[in-house]
Amino acid sequence: MSYHRIVAKFGTSLLTSGTDHLDLQVMSNLVEQVARLHRQGKEIIIISSGAIASGREKLRKVPERKNTPFKQVLASVGQSHLMYTYEQLFTQYDITIAQALLTKEDLSDRSGYLNARNTLLALIELDIICIVNENDVVAIDEIRELKFGDNDNLSAMVANLVDADLLALLTDTGGLYSADPRYDPEAQLIRRVDKIDAEVERMASDTANRQGIGGMTTKLEAARLATCSGVNVIIADGREPDVLVRISHEEDIGTFFPAQVNKMESRKRWMLSGLASKGKVTVDNGAVLALREQNKSLLPAGVIKAEGEFHRGDIVDILNEKGNRIACGISNYSFSDLAIIGGKHSDRILSLLGYDYGDEVVHRNNMVLV
Repeated sequence: MSYHRIVAKFGTSLLTSGTDHLDLQVMSNLVEQVARLHRQGKEIIIISSGAIASGREKLRKVPERKNTPFKQVLASVGQSHLMYTYEQLFTQYDITIAQALLTKEDLSDRSGYLNARNTLLALIELDIICIVNENDVVAIDEIRELKFGDNDNLSAMVANLVDADLLALLTDTGGLYSADPRYDPEAQLIRRVDKIDAEVERMASDTANRQGIGGMTTKLEAARLATCSGVNVIIADGREPDVLVRISHEEDIGTFFPAQVNKMESRKRWMLSGLASKGKVTVDNGAVLALREQNKSLLPAGVIKAEGEFHRGDIVDILNEKGNRIACGISNYSFSDLAIIGGKHSDRILSLLGYDYGDEVVHRNNMVLV
């Protein structure tokens, strides 16, 4: 058994090797591993830190300033340099990459969450490796290093967003230790954490360095968020030979945090609970067959009527003509949109609405059958 969909987070301290610039050898090794997994049919999304450190390298002749605007300048300059570096490295393996700059606010917003999820899943389907980073240029709170302003938590959100099997937090330490191994020779690596409790939190002394934002405390926060969403988590040393490849095959490396719930059960409970449902969409028998027997998405042609004042990104119940719930999912279109495009072919959406959020009313990736 091995993990199939993996979100891999590369920390600043790993990518810079503790210096003020990107370590090309480290990045090259990581990219080679990702390329190898990609050839094996694995689905990888990279959460990459390092933009500010990269910007500092490019602007090394400019006097350092401590204010927020200058850090945003570093992020702006550094992000393009960071992506250029990844582009050069992945081109060697004939792999197309994409960039996604996200903030916590993006994923908190209903439409933003749906847009990000649909885009990331579409990139996966096209065998494109997406490299995600926080949008430090606009994220004032994140740049000031507040609680959610780190890529550890962002990586957990993305892992939840795309229903990942594993979140690999790769850093410059071997995992969670009983004490700080840099100062305590008796420190022991904790191989498995079944529950993040007060004792575990005590061991995770926050040791953020001058390059990175997050320490072990933020990694525990990310692990708690991801495992509660049905995602397994590993914290490991990204400098270990073939670490990502070995992790993908469930080799015992670093500290393992098992998912607290089954991934599909977690998603089903959220959707099927009815607590988040904002409306109902009744579909014809042809659509019922397509959803149940052919694993298809719900298209507007199959919609008979919509009820409830729901918006794009809301969860809706999908009913058959007898009024029985057959599925539920996240709607790409609002109640008012469906009043116009319901029963029509997808190629008419743009002309009828003046905008187009895709051919599907509810994509199969955002749907759970009852």
